[in-house]
Amino acid sequence: MNRYWRELSDRRLAVRLALAGRVHQYPEIQALRRFLSTFAVDCLFDVGANRGQYATMLRKDAGYKGLILSFEPNPDVFAELQRHAASDRHWHVFNMALSDFDGTASFNIMAADQFSSLKAPSGEQDAIFADRNKVTKTVEMQCCRLDSVLPDLKAQHGFTRPFLKMDTQGHDLSVCEGAGDALAQMLGIQTELGVRPIYEGGTGYRAMIDWLDARAFVPSAFFANNKGHFPLLVEMDGIFVNRTLVAA
Repeated sequence: MNRYWRELSDRRLAVRLALAGRVHQYPEIQALRRFLSTFAVDCLFDVGANRGQYATMLRKDAGYKGLILSFEPNPDVFAELQRHAASDRHWHVFNMALSDFDGTASFNIMAADQFSSLKAPSGEQDAIFADRNKVTKTVEMQCCRLDSVLPDLKAQHGFTRPFLKMDTQGHDLSVCEGAGDALAQMLGIQTELGVRPIYEGGTGYRAMIDWLDARAFVPSAFFANNKGHFPLLVEMDGIFVNRTLVAA
């Protein structure tokens, strides 16, 4: 019976997303629904939150009701993120970047703000990104390591089963490195996996998968994180599960 109701719920979701022109998000939402509920995730780190699109999707589509901690360094969109989170007492937002050091750094604001990054655009990026992924200005931004902020956040909110999602435009590996040994506390990790270059010094998908595997995070799901760019895939998202959760 549980399987029947899950399949019915999945079909309803697919129809609703198709009618809204969001059918490409179905694999991601379906994977998150199952992961977050199966492993009883009670805190989701939303690193690279932009205007709050991911957190909103968690609430409206994935059925997640737990704590969300959103980090967004871009001051131009942070006010909108604050407005979206204001009425949700389990959603807290922080105007900072997570990285592999504590301090400040120059943050690149791109023509299309969702491309903004601590990294510079790659000179080898596809032409379709050239007008959107170009620096319009830079701002000095506070950066923190995850293992620097995690103890206070755990003490304040009392979570024990966190999940780390990253969408930092080429900077995800630095976020993971900044977690140090605390990375092992994450039940799962969602990361962007670059297939074709968009940012200078960005980590390729093979290297990122190998890095996570060496730290006991193994693939749970892969899916395109946009409508795709035929015939060459530019990037995808991967969800990785902590191996300790699935060890025989």
